Amino acid sequence: MTPFLASGAIFGIWNWTDAIIRILIIVLVMTVVVVYLTYGERKVIARFQQRLGPTRTGPAGLLQGLADALKLVAKEDLRPATADRWVFEFAPYATFIPVLMVLVVLPFAEDWGVRNLALGMFFVFAVLGLNIVGMLMAGLGSGNKFALLGGIRAAAQMISYEIPLVLSLLSVAMIARTLDLNAIAAGQSFTPESGQHAPYVVLQPLAFLIFFTAMLSELHRAPFDIPVAESEIVGGYFVEYSGIRWSMFQLTEYASMWAWSVFGSVVFLGGWAVPDTHTWAGPDWAWQLGITLIKSLAWIIAIMWIRVTVPRLRIDQLMSFCWKVLLPLALAQLLANGFILEYDGPDILLTLTSALGAVALLALIIFRAVKRPKSKLVGTYRQVQVSTP
Repeated sequence: MTPFLASGAIFGIWNWTDAIIRILIIVLVMTVVVVYLTYGERKVIARFQQRLGPTRTGPAGLLQGLADALKLVAKEDLRPATADRWVFEFAPYATFIPVLMVLVVLPFAEDWGVRNLALGMFFVFAVLGLNIVGMLMAGLGSGNKFALLGGIRAAAQMISYEIPLVLSLLSVAMIARTLDLNAIAAGQSFTPESGQHAPYVVLQPLAFLIFFTAMLSELHRAPFDIPVAESEIVGGYFVEYSGIRWSMFQLTEYASMWAWSVFGSVVFLGGWAVPDTHTWAGPDWAWQLGITLIKSLAWIIAIMWIRVTVPRLRIDQLMSFCWKVLLPLALAQLLANGFILEYDGPDILLTLTSALGAVALLALIIFRAVKRPKSKLVGTYRQVQVSTP
């Protein structure tokens, strides 16, 4: 198989021309994906809410995303008089560039991507943390107290939830014994000859739940959308942006959702790999791209499903859930994996210990969701009286 984005210069004689062409391809694909992700989310949420969604622009509303993009490009770009000009104008780029860098190292098929790094997993969660800087720049540079509050909320939330997220990924890396994303995906394709592992979502269900929850927080998706809560801070850190700059924040949000979905599919679902894939008649890169697309699409639909199902958390609930629930469970998972792997325990033991933790996490979430409050709430709302029948 000779994929057209494999390692080595393909698009040019010099490495720098090859790299530029690869980046342009990624930007083009990312833009098209984002346009239709916005359309897809409207349609999916409409189905959940028994509505139709976009229907007017183009057949079945398929051109609605393009119409919105053209509208935003043509819309007037305003800057508040009290804003810090350079910080305000460069903030959208500081949030967008880290997402673009992540897409460069993701394997969409076997050895098929812009660049394959031996430390690909480390690169992903190191680079994605950089967009915190852009969000703080947007909040500080806008000269608006609501934007500043949104930026501070975003930074506090992302810094907190990155810790259990990284620990959950380390639990997988300990089993895979590598940080190479291609190798991690290949390790989940079982063959009788190699005896490789099952998908890591089976071996590490607790790490999967922690990763998925922390990912929702990193994306500022419900129920962790406090930094952009319209009912509280009228839109968050980019409330003062309009036109093309506002659209860059939207581009970053949906591109991040796509990048996280592909990344999560590679780490926990095997990405392009399927069980016993090497016994087939050599699936080509197009077939593997289709498998990755299906897995990442299922991941994205799950994110949208949660948005219309789970109500937003309060800030004290959000932070307590991270530090008092997710972090201890992530540490326990890491320690259990280390103990089992050190003494050459069987894979079933990894699954059982992680499954027990996953059951405990789900039981705690359900218990807290159905439990009625007593005479007083906790944290910030301690003085608010709640009457119970």
